[in-house]
Amino acid sequence: MSTARAGSRWIRADLRARKGQATLTVLAVAGIVAALITAVTLLEDSTNPWRGLFAQTEGAHVWLYTRDNTAQLAGVQALDGVTATAGPYRSAPVTALQDGRREPASLRAMPATPPRVAHPAVVEGGWLDPAQPDGVVVERSFARELRLRIGAPFTVVALSGQRHTLYVRGIADSADQGFYPEWTPGLGWVLPEALDRIEPMLGRSEWVTGLRLADADAAQVVSQRVVVMLDDQLQRLYTWREIRAAMELDNRLLGTMLALFGVGGLVAAALALANAAGGRVLGQLRDLATLKSMGFTRGQVALLLLVEHGALGLIGVALGTVAGWAVTALAVGASSVAPIPVLTIVAGTALAVLAAVGVPAWRGGRTPPIPAAPSQPPGGRLSRLARLALLVRLPPALVLGTRDAFTRRVPAFLTVFGLAVPMMMITIGLGVWATLDNFARNPEQVGQHASLYVRPGKLEAAQAARLAGADRDVAAVYPGTDVNALAPGEGRSVRVRAVGGSASDRYPFPVVEGRMYAEPGEAVAGQGLLDLLGVKIGDRVRLTVGGSPLIVRVVGRTVEPDQDGEVLSVGLDSLAAKDSVPPEYYALALHPGAGRDEVAARLLAESGENLEVQAAVNPADRLAMIRVVIVALTAVLTLIGLANLLTASALGLRDHAADLAVLKAMGLTPRQVMATLVTGTGLLVVLGVVAGAAAGASVATGLIDLQGHTSGVGAGIGRPPSPVTLALAVLLAVGTALAVALIPARRAARAQVPITAR
Repeated sequence: MSTARAGSRWIRADLRARKGQATLTVLAVAGIVAALITAVTLLEDSTNPWRGLFAQTEGAHVWLYTRDNTAQLAGVQALDGVTATAGPYRSAPVTALQDGRREPASLRAMPATPPRVAHPAVVEGGWLDPAQPDGVVVERSFARELRLRIGAPFTVVALSGQRHTLYVRGIADSADQGFYPEWTPGLGWVLPEALDRIEPMLGRSEWVTGLRLADADAAQVVSQRVVVMLDDQLQRLYTWREIRAAMELDNRLLGTMLALFGVGGLVAAALALANAAGGRVLGQLRDLATLKSMGFTRGQVALLLLVEHGALGLIGVALGTVAGWAVTALAVGASSVAPIPVLTIVAGTALAVLAAVGVPAWRGGRTPPIPAAPSQPPGGRLSRLARLALLVRLPPALVLGTRDAFTRRVPAFLTVFGLAVPMMMITIGLGVWATLDNFARNPEQVGQHASLYVRPGKLEAAQAARLAGADRDVAAVYPGTDVNALAPGEGRSVRVRAVGGSASDRYPFPVVEGRMYAEPGEAVAGQGLLDLLGVKIGDRVRLTVGGSPLIVRVVGRTVEPDQDGEVLSVGLDSLAAKDSVPPEYYALALHPGAGRDEVAARLLAESGENLEVQAAVNPADRLAMIRVVIVALTAVLTLIGLANLLTASALGLRDHAADLAVLKAMGLTPRQVMATLVTGTGLLVVLGVVAGAAAGASVATGLIDLQGHTSGVGAGIGRPPSPVTLALAVLLAVGTALAVALIPARRAARAQVPITAR
């Protein structure tokens, strides 16, 4: 029989003998590779729909919103680097009514022939047609929010209060703005004559112009020139970078989390493979010696072991690659998987797998031929823990188990470390979960002291304020206005949120650094705005709001989950009168225990459906997908821990199988023998789980705050898992591990092993 055939039969027999452990190893590696591929796809932007939409619609790199269709726009279109333009298109604000809901919308007039630059991509129905003058094409995310279908009526209310019914002719994608409701108002396209009928007054409109550039990186420079040329005619300005960021839909946060867990899991999986391979080598010393006596060389034996244990990891890599592709293509929605990063992950994981099993395989190749290597474990002094167990007079079974735990120091260390890494990552995941729970329970800590936002609609602003303040469940009413401001030297717009007063009736923004503003001219800002403008607390900032300068001093930093933290918050009296009177909306803070939906329904009923009531969107709701990710990754990390545990149990049984008869002859019952075996494994489990939980709890808050800082939300949001949750996680991990270790220990304790077996 050839050595190749004999080796393959030996590998198959060994794998059949340990199906459970082999399956766990394959699944663990597959889960880690899938997580890493999904992470790199999310971070690489291939899941960002902006990329495909921009190419499909031949989008514009810069979008300008101006007061009028002036001759100055001709000069803008002639700027160096501008290759084509879209518009200018007239746009008018309206309120969309659908199933009792009122949503802010903008109708943009466009010709029946789609333009070459920045043309919406129709995904359902058709484009505008003069044969249907009351037709409207609705942006897809807005249509999904309103549950609109082709042919459905689309009722809008103009600023004059008049209602107009349009009919949905098509649903389209666009790279002009982000998705609704993260980006408001919702967008719809109508024919110019339809917009003239709905909003005949030009003073209530604005003009939208898109600039397509030869070089996308020149958008910042072109934007700065546009700001100088248009001066007070420019309302706001967006570049492709802001729109792309708005379409990310928290993908980067998910990608960062998957990458963190994936790298940690890869380390744990490599340790599990190394431990498993090393344990199998120790358990197969007689078999390896027999192979050497049959003519296998040292290199052939090492290659045999490398093929057996490396194949499990490589099969896991292959399955993980397929699973990662499926997740990114089906669940995440990526149109393609980035080839170079994925190949790097596959190659890196394969090398890590081969390196992890290479050292044990090399040691197995050095096994001497017959006479067989001795099967007893190495001797030596008792460990300090075993001596302590003797001193405190623990039962003999526990003392023997404590001695057995550290018989082999290197495998014991690998087991402890291999369990500590997954437990550390699980604890970090519990910290993320606790942070999301804190968002949900305490929305005021992320700027959502108000639960409802009321817009006057058909009513006068003062009448809307009185109606809202008279409700029994409303604790406070804060008048507010959100305006877009041009940032100096940035050539782009940022959000200015003016709510309440500056000295009294201030809206309680969550200030985590510095202090709250106390007078007009002071402001607090999100981390993203501080980073964008390159300022720090105490600096003065000059912005332009509707042609008027806004000069404020930043006195504090807030936790700001909206607009990537690029938000400046001030009192309403810090804005010019033309921008703050009348207020755009009223933020309603409710009494504890008040039902938000009940209050909203009551206000709508009392106003005769004339008010527009919107509920605040908690960041925890937008990040609900992270909870699913945590559960999935916890399952993968648990598989890695179980693979390590099975290796430790098998090695312990192998080392002390011959001692079972001696232990029974000494008077130990099967239950005490079982306790001895479980104690040896359980002690390693307890050390690894406790060490991992402690390490995870110590770094969880810092890692979450670091992610908050880099994403613009700001530090100060991280929460560690509660002591009760952490204690339950530790107890559950230890209990599960002991239950798994109990199964082989019970079988071994009940087996009849004659004393002559030694």
